[in-house]
Amino acid sequence: MEKTFDVVALGEGMVEFNQTKAGQPAYLRGFGGDTSNAVVAAARAGARCAYLTRVGADEFGTSLLSLWREEGVDTAAIETDASHPSGVYFVTHGSSGHEFSYLRAGSAASRMSPLWLREGRAQDRLRTSKTLHVSGISMAISASACDTVFAAMQLARDAGALVSFDANLRLGLWPLARARACIEEAVAMSDIFLPSLEDAMSLRGLDQPDAIIDWGHALGAKAVVLKLGRDGARASDGTRRERIAGHAAKPIDATGAGDCFAGNLLARMAQGANLFDAARYANAAAALAIQGFGAVAPLPRPAAVQALL
Repeated sequence: MEKTFDVVALGEGMVEFNQTKAGQPAYLRGFGGDTSNAVVAAARAGARCAYLTRVGADEFGTSLLSLWREEGVDTAAIETDASHPSGVYFVTHGSSGHEFSYLRAGSAASRMSPLWLREGRAQDRLRTSKTLHVSGISMAISASACDTVFAAMQLARDAGALVSFDANLRLGLWPLARARACIEEAVAMSDIFLPSLEDAMSLRGLDQPDAIIDWGHALGAKAVVLKLGRDGARASDGTRRERIAGHAAKPIDATGAGDCFAGNLLARMAQGANLFDAARYANAAAALAIQGFGAVAPLPRPAAVQALL
């Protein structure tokens, strides 16, 4: 089957209010949601992208749809829900870094179900994409959303697509035992696993890069890319491992940096790069993304990434 899309992502897009000065009630409105950030990053990197989600029939939902369309992300399979709102979150900044406060309980996206995926447009996008990207947050927002993620992964696998999974553990959304069980099952269904040190430490008490990579491969992931923030990344294809050094950067706001990494990695791989070259590119893109406020506005375009490389 011809592949119309390079990257299709599934999850929850949200409207973001990001504090611009610590301790003061001044917020910059933007957008967020981990898989939404990733698919926008992929689109800016030149990939053909689509997003699968549900939004509220409200001004926030309208603005999210406008964002995706302006970024060239296909929205034809997105549902609008007249009974449930779009999700919102606030980012505050302090000496310990950035903190998140969410208003997403009962959101339109949390009402997604596997039945929706089997209806026309959503199923078509899963079957005609080179890659599906999902995350632990996508699974954590509700039991039906978790079922939807697993259904999407299976549909994508059946269609011969690569499946990318970012652990993105958020223990405020679900208990550790359930998170561990669902995340490890998702890794087993993935071709590309994208953990962080914090994820691995919380899930399995692992803090050594090689041990984390071994864990990912043992669960079934063919490729593991460990995101290390300012220290870069470690990538493994199961045979070869490579350390990717970080870039010197003055961080302003790290919101969405890991999502930027994921989107750029998948875009470059869909465009023909191997895992290690794609990870180097994604690492540079993430270093640029932390130099501005918000999860979406600072996502870089290829010219800026190539200049840094």
